[in-house]
Amino acid sequence: MSRDLLRTPLYDLHLSLGARMVPFAGYDMPVQYKAGVMAEHLHTRTAAGLFDVSHMGQVRLRARSGRIADAALALERLVPADILALKPWRQRYALLTDAQGGILDDLMVSRLGDDALLLVVNAACKDADLAHLTAALDGDCVIEALPERALIALQGPLAGAALARLVPATAEMRFMDVAECDVAGVACVVSRSGYTGEDGFELGMASGAAVRVAEALLAQEGVAPVGLGARDSLRLEAGLCLYGSDIDRTTTPIEAGLDWSIQKSRRDGGARAGGFPGAESVLAQLRDGVPRRRVGIAVEGRAPVRGGAQLFADAQGAVPVGRVTSGAFGPTVGAPVAMGYVAAGYEATGTALFAELRGKFLPARVAALPFTAPGFRR
Repeated sequence: MSRDLLRTPLYDLHLSLGARMVPFAGYDMPVQYKAGVMAEHLHTRTAAGLFDVSHMGQVRLRARSGRIADAALALERLVPADILALKPWRQRYALLTDAQGGILDDLMVSRLGDDALLLVVNAACKDADLAHLTAALDGDCVIEALPERALIALQGPLAGAALARLVPATAEMRFMDVAECDVAGVACVVSRSGYTGEDGFELGMASGAAVRVAEALLAQEGVAPVGLGARDSLRLEAGLCLYGSDIDRTTTPIEAGLDWSIQKSRRDGGARAGGFPGAESVLAQLRDGVPRRRVGIAVEGRAPVRGGAQLFADAQGAVPVGRVTSGAFGPTVGAPVAMGYVAAGYEATGTALFAELRGKFLPARVAALPFTAPGFRR
């Protein structure tokens, strides 16, 4: 293992729980524990899984004026989401775009009352994101990286009951609510959100207190540790994008099927239409359509197709129509699941496709996303 890999505050706890560690986004992270990826995936779908996501980047954004509205409007210069309308103690998904409308990163934005915005960004992008935010907003905002903060995710149908035993008030939270809570004697910022398609929470706290919170949650009935392997198959079944695989600078929000993240106020005719990088291209795609679209892909048989596999309209592989970006066996579905991009005209649910796997062309079809029904508490 490279000495250059970073460690999260839960590193020693992972080892004590029997985790197999692997390099990921510059960190030494648990890919699975003793139960294995399949069991951890199914446990999260039926009970509750605890994930270490402390490798993610956290950034606090405040307006120099002291007005939260000014911070929201400043951030809107970089994302197509409506941040100004975000209510206190609520969270919203957003995208950082470049001048061509490509996606620099996807992130979660929380409004912490009338004080600040809290951004959670992808681990592999956090340094670039911080530089991007600073270059664009430093004159108007105080941009504070929070490397001393840890982040833990509790996901699954029993997550709500498990956390409520420690913090009864969290039982009243709904999907995308945010709150400041005391968890096992530790001050935490808690959001009812996650990356599995299940009900659950993400808890941010001081790094030095992360083990205490994690151990308190693991002591709850139905909670077990889960690694990156199951996290990937869970998010894939839920139809959620992985940055660097399903979305990147070569994909636009509209091609990626993330139209819903652009609220009415930022679209043509809206109160604050455009104004973000690549707005002309992105809004034109909303009006006129796109040359390709992200879709779900169901493959016949038991063999999964992985990212990079080519998609064809015919069994001979003569008519290329797209490419798989993520693929795995879906333990909940009991079959291979994938996502990818297909050319316009091939995106309708049920459209026949053929996926190349080791020189063979496997029958597949466009499938509705998500592959599993979401369990969010709305």
